Amino acid sequence: MPNRLEKENFTYLQKHKDNPVDWWPWCDEALIKAEKENKAIFIFIGYSSCHLCNVMENNVFQNQECADILNNNFICIKVDREERPDIDKHFQEVHMLLNNRAGGWPTSIFCTPQNKPFFARTYIALESQTEGIEGMGFKELTKLIATKVQENDMQLFKNAEEVEDFLEKKKHPTQATVLNKDFVKNFMHQVKSNFQTKDGGFSVAPKFPHASTLNTLMLVDKLNDDKSAKAMLTQTLDAMKQGGFYDVVDGGFFRYATDSKWEVPHFEKTLYDNALLCETYANAYLTYNDTSYLEIAKEIADFWHTCMTQDKLMYSASGGEGLRKQKTYPSCDKKIQTSWSSMMIKSLFTLGQIDTKYTLRAQESLDALMKILYVDSQLYHTTLIHKSPKVGAFLEDYAYLGWALIHAYKCTKDEMYLIHAQRFANTALEEFYTSGAWNFSNGTFETTADIYDNTSISPVSIMVDLLLSLGTLLKDEKYTHFAFKTMEYNSYSLGRTPVHSPHMLGQMLRYLKGNTEIKSF
Repeated sequence: MPNRLEKENFTYLQKHKDNPVDWWPWCDEALIKAEKENKAIFIFIGYSSCHLCNVMENNVFQNQECADILNNNFICIKVDREERPDIDKHFQEVHMLLNNRAGGWPTSIFCTPQNKPFFARTYIALESQTEGIEGMGFKELTKLIATKVQENDMQLFKNAEEVEDFLEKKKHPTQATVLNKDFVKNFMHQVKSNFQTKDGGFSVAPKFPHASTLNTLMLVDKLNDDKSAKAMLTQTLDAMKQGGFYDVVDGGFFRYATDSKWEVPHFEKTLYDNALLCETYANAYLTYNDTSYLEIAKEIADFWHTCMTQDKLMYSASGGEGLRKQKTYPSCDKKIQTSWSSMMIKSLFTLGQIDTKYTLRAQESLDALMKILYVDSQLYHTTLIHKSPKVGAFLEDYAYLGWALIHAYKCTKDEMYLIHAQRFANTALEEFYTSGAWNFSNGTFETTADIYDNTSISPVSIMVDLLLSLGTLLKDEKYTHFAFKTMEYNSYSLGRTPVHSPHMLGQMLRYLKGNTEIKSF
């Protein structure tokens, strides 16, 4: 018999509607029930194309013994991280705090009946692997936690209170550093230290594309005629497109390579990765006139247009092995997201500088996105086609959509795009900005926005990009001022570890040199 997830819209939650686990979606009713019945809360965060999320679902949550333990002793909540990045971000911070290392997906969180977290892991096997809590399997772990909660274990509840107190304390940079071009020297030193001279890229297996780093290397080469920057950039671009990590049959890049040579992919394609890489390869063609880069950019755009688009709106991801020519891709996540769609729309406008058919596609997609996710003067984060959106926009949505609108205006000279970009920037400043610092979300979870470029470019850096553009186009110094205050607030980190914030580094150079000398990527 289906559980409560049957009534949810999104693919990831729908996948688990037939689990024997009595799953709840994230909602106040579930949290109230946990406290009323004095049951621990188990929160599981994943997404539709996540391999280990699906492995854990098959091996653990389909197990009847596990389901009985959970149903009798816990309120179980399943979260799609792509639908609710605010919840995900909050609990990733919990994982970092409890384990002193970054988390990932799936994310397994255990909380008190009052929803205060005390234990966090990622993937957990069904049976115990080794002695100790780190190697404890799901069955043994849930039995232990259930017992401790029922016995009101004082240490467990004390730990939960300490975690809650620590999370509520806001952290601010200890000092500011004068913005200067010497940050680039530090960036190049750090990139060279990470660069893999044999295979390209900036890490051993698993290898991720790091589009933001590649873009900034391109910028450094354009500004300084830096041969080492160009060499690291082009070697990586060439290595990534050879096949394996790149889908030479259908076009588009997979999420990452599981080996050091970019040959063995993790079979998952996400919109944000492909959007950013489409932009990178298009700009590489415009910079170096290498037609192979243009072919890659066009193939990415054409793949998403042919296989991952409906009614001019772009799906967020597809996963699973055996991805080959067919109209509907396997394990296709059909959610439409403002931020990720905006990334690809911006890339299409860049391609439109070379082939005008992409400008038309970009305009059609942008107009369709605005129609479905900007409703009654309210911007939303995500929805499905023919469904009403429910989750309000986060900082990333305002930032990336504003970014795309600026490029729409530059390409078409349609002032409505500029008006919308200004409107979204103003709303973002009102809702998320305080004295140089930015929140990612407000409301249920007030989370701080990262300045680091991780799976995609930091929304803070994109906001700086957007504000600098508005300052120039509107000749309004207040936008430039807010951009500067943001960079100043983060200057200590930017100066010490610019390799973690390459896009903000590029915006710093843009600010220092002036828009007449440097164009934004």
